[in-house]
Amino acid sequence: MMNLMNNELPSFYDYPFELQKELVGHLSGFMTDRRNELFRNIAGQRTRYITVVLEDIFQSHNASAVLRSCECFGIQDVHFIENRFQYELNPDIALGSWKWLTLNRYSESPDNTEACLGKLKSEGYRIIATTPHKRDSTPEKLDLEKGKIALLFGTELEGLSEKALAMADEYLKIPMSGFTESLNISVSAALIVHQLTERLRISSIKWQLNENEITMLLLQWMRNSIKMSQSIEKKFMQNTTLGTNLH
Repeated sequence: MMNLMNNELPSFYDYPFELQKELVGHLSGFMTDRRNELFRNIAGQRTRYITVVLEDIFQSHNASAVLRSCECFGIQDVHFIENRFQYELNPDIALGSWKWLTLNRYSESPDNTEACLGKLKSEGYRIIATTPHKRDSTPEKLDLEKGKIALLFGTELEGLSEKALAMADEYLKIPMSGFTESLNISVSAALIVHQLTERLRISSIKWQLNENEITMLLLQWMRNSIKMSQSIEKKFMQNTTLGTNLH
């Protein structure tokens, strides 16, 4: 049976779907109608059809700026590969964007690049390495119809690792006309994510989250934004018939 007496709430993934919906309905009573409407409207614009992967980004302001861009353009999941460098949040740059995103960190495997990209491949993602390559595409021409994509960005000075490049399915670059050979990673990510999400939204692709994913997302956001949400949730779980019979 689930222990509700400790200080840490279970993951919402542990709750049955019907209980998730009940809990979201209960927590929504602790927000204004306007706030509830905003949450649901934004959740309806979120996507996991495109995800972003950052490999060994060592400047926190760059990674935090990428988070901000992902949140603004509706990318829900961001993955951090931490082989040499650990991501440290820069709150002045991220501006609270991390509260609305699902962050995944890979730091415990002998090769975190392989662990992350292997997991994404098993989930049906095409790994798109953002780097000039003889077989590269551009944001305007990348085929979105072929399936879900994981955009892979590398460290500031050296770019992507050899392992990441070897595991990539396709390659992507931003066409440029100036003398400078590359853009800052956060600028590159913003340009690519903006263009691909704009193309995605006007396509016939089913890019939005399903009902279950939206419910879990609303629960995540409500937990992060409602004052005393842990106490409210624990009381609800202790009082509901479903909650007392969870295994």
